[in-house]
Amino acid sequence: MILYYNMTINELQDNIIDEFSMFDDWMDKYSLLIDLGNSLHPLEDKDKKPQNIIEGCQSRVWLNAEMKDGLVVYRGESDALLVKGIVSLLIKVLTNHTPDEIIGTELYFIEKIGLREHLSPTRSNGLLAMIKQMKLFALAFKARG
Repeated sequence: MILYYNMTINELQDNIIDEFSMFDDWMDKYSLLIDLGNSLHPLEDKDKKPQNIIEGCQSRVWLNAEMKDGLVVYRGESDALLVKGIVSLLIKVLTNHTPDEIIGTELYFIEKIGLREHLSPTRSNGLLAMIKQMKLFALAFKARG
């Protein structure tokens, strides 16, 4: 019998912090981000619509979401390797959770792994835009009830 264990958002964030703490050098952390991005399933062309593009990002980022069994499932992609890794981290943490969990969470892993301080101002703004869009999707699903 397979037991499925759903980790909380904070447990997922703590796992990411642990994973990144294995590296002291930011070049290694960037490599990890790129590897994470490469493991992200590509979006189908039909999902790369203009309304799925995140405004404020230096590179092109597409995000979309759907509700499955009361949980929000995110999918995304970027045309930049590093940004694709960031998208992958956000999806890993927030997907398969309820709208309330997503809306009420603080994404502390971004600061703890030092990501924000190692992003250009434009990329940092893009990161905030991605988080905002993911929370807006959750709010919309909550409003639909």
